[in-house]
Amino acid sequence: MNERYSRQILFKPFGRDGQQRLSEAAVTIVGCGALGSAIAETLVRAGIGEIHLIDRDYVEWSNLQRQQLFTEEDAKALLPKTAAAEKRLKAIRSDVRLHTYMDNFDAAMAEKLAKSSDLIMDATDNFETRLLISDASVKYSIPWIYGACVGSSGSVFPFIPGESACFRCLLPVMPAVNETCDTAGIIAPAVQVTAALQCAEAMKWLTGNRDAMRKKVHHFNLWDQSQFDIGISRIRNASCETCGDSPAFPSLSEQKKGAAVLCGRDAVQILPDPKRPITLDDAERIGSRLDARTRRTPYFVELTALGHRMILFGNGRLLIHGIRNAKEGQRLYHQLFG
Repeated sequence: MNERYSRQILFKPFGRDGQQRLSEAAVTIVGCGALGSAIAETLVRAGIGEIHLIDRDYVEWSNLQRQQLFTEEDAKALLPKTAAAEKRLKAIRSDVRLHTYMDNFDAAMAEKLAKSSDLIMDATDNFETRLLISDASVKYSIPWIYGACVGSSGSVFPFIPGESACFRCLLPVMPAVNETCDTAGIIAPAVQVTAALQCAEAMKWLTGNRDAMRKKVHHFNLWDQSQFDIGISRIRNASCETCGDSPAFPSLSEQKKGAAVLCGRDAVQILPDPKRPITLDDAERIGSRLDARTRRTPYFVELTALGHRMILFGNGRLLIHGIRNAKEGQRLYHQLFG
């Protein structure tokens, strides 16, 4: 251990005590795309003892430009991002206690992971998921590190329960237009800088250097070389449903949606009905009956049917590509599976 982390131990704010704290820490990373893969590799290399990594998607060719854990072979195999990440991260450091979840991040998962973690890292791309993280963070007094990037810019802030406004308080002053990588594009350096800043905040917290943490939301643009900080302490709302005087944590009590449009993915996700599970065998049989192009992997069945490419995962979760309407997604689902 001393040899592997010797350069990190030499860094005075860390020292041996800080490195020991990292080895005992448990961190949850929500999302394993651009930010998530960069964060995961950085924290594994830094010696974080236990990591929980959740993502619902699989590797595609458009990911390879900026998602550093993945390879062409992963894209050819349509490997789930969690599976590809696990293979790579274990090759980097075999003793990491890595838990992966190829699933949707919902209220139950948010509470489960918050209870198991010292810190949550945001690597998502939508407000709805961040509200879930925020509610779980405040409910269980677990800090989380917000990060977002698009184009050549990024933003970072460590949300520490009880010390600042929460993400729900911040929503009214957030930009009305939520651009994504799929609408505005992104360059890899913006990802790397955002992830690096997030990991720096994580290391400050986990090594006991709380005084060094950011007190304002930091925003930067690598292309026009601008950057600025925004104070949010005064934005806190006493009637906020997450961090106010009578918190209700609404995102944690919301019911799962049967169908939802995925942010920036030109796809609809259909969550399985627990009373009527759909299996991979079911998908193969339907594909054969429709004479549809079908491909099965250990994780899902891909089929092209009714004019759309669809991915059915082993737990019954379905992705329908090429649509942006939840009702249309449900119609296609029932047309296929009854």
